[in-house]
Amino acid sequence: MAKPLIFEFDGAEIALRMNKVDRARLYGFKELLVLDEEGKPCDLATLAEDGRKVIGRGGTGIGYLTADGQWVSRDELRPVNLEGETIVPVKSSLGQTIRLDNVATMERFLDHSIRLVYFLEQDETPIPESLLETLRAGTIYEFEYSYRGGLVADAGFLLANDEGELFLLVGEPSEIHFVGLRQAAPVSTDDDAPASADDEDAMDFGMI
Repeated sequence: MAKPLIFEFDGAEIALRMNKVDRARLYGFKELLVLDEEGKPCDLATLAEDGRKVIGRGGTGIGYLTADGQWVSRDELRPVNLEGETIVPVKSSLGQTIRLDNVATMERFLDHSIRLVYFLEQDETPIPESLLETLRAGTIYEFEYSYRGGLVADAGFLLANDEGELFLLVGEPSEIHFVGLRQAAPVSTDDDAPASADDEDAMDFGMI
């Protein structure tokens, strides 16, 4: 079982268990099973570039080479930014104490693309009512979040719904490029429109 997230609020520590919310849990999922003529499951293989060799699962890998083609082990690598400065890795947020002292505005929250959603449940210690009231009122707390640790931390947002259920949303800043007033942009006409625009926005239940 993964370690809980530990928050500090008004001098009290709150441990919360994380439950990932994904499409499979919400809508279910389908698996495609490929069988041969005898009804036995097939394994995925890769055809080499020469068109003759078949490479089975586990037969390929990733390696690191220098500019002159010399092999480099992973422990010899070091991360740097665009200026060549060494990047200090961030630690995992699990098991550490995260202080809830940075309130995010709604504009700040909406400027992020959310890619992960977790439902949070109290582990052992009860959630303080003062924190629940603050979150129910619409307060959003922001903090740096990293599940395993890595080079860059994501933005984590702690919020709650009207029932007081807590959620962690993980995302990164959206990169939006605006078109200038003098920049030409294509203009579509009615002749270019599809036969039924509503069909494009309809949900494909076959994908669920």
